[in-house]
Amino acid sequence: MGKTIRQLSEELQLSKQAINQRISSIKDFRSKHTHKVKNHLEIDEQGVKMLADFGKQKRQDQQVDRQERQVKNDKQDKRETNINDVLLKQLDIKDQQISKLQKSLDQQQQLQLATLAENRQLKGHIQELNGLLESSNSTQKRQATNKNGNLSNSVNASRYKVENDKQDKDGVVGTDEKQKKIHKNKANKSWWHFW
Repeated sequence: MGKTIRQLSEELQLSKQAINQRISSIKDFRSKHTHKVKNHLEIDEQGVKMLADFGKQKRQDQQVDRQERQVKNDKQDKRETNINDVLLKQLDIKDQQISKLQKSLDQQQQLQLATLAENRQLKGHIQELNGLLESSNSTQKRQATNKNGNLSNSVNASRYKVENDKQDKDGVVGTDEKQKKIHKNKANKSWWHFW
């Protein structure tokens, strides 16, 4: 014997709309479990049992869904945790690499500063040596100039002596010639004188 929707709603303590929603949500329920009697719809005993169990089934399905979601979420959380662990390990490795690079960079900068300081010292030493060389060169030039002056004086003296000797020789020879010229001139004058 079947029951009407009204009887079923009183028995299950659900509204008629809730009963109709359950009927609509079960596939082929109307065609298999409902019959029209006079001007109302009756639900057979198997359909009544399905509608009564529908809430239990729905709650069980919901609970199963919740459990499946929980398992999925747990798996997802584990994957995310594993991924996070991997990422954290990678970050630690990168941090260590960055730290090593910074240390290397600091050492390189210190080395460059030390090299610059040494270069400045070497430039200072070179400038001092250049100053000493310049003063030494100027002293050598003065000495060479003095030496050249002395040499040129002695050369000049030698030249002067040679020239004087030559002049003396020439002077003796020249004096004889001069005397001859003078004598000749006198003779010439004498001859002109008569004319």
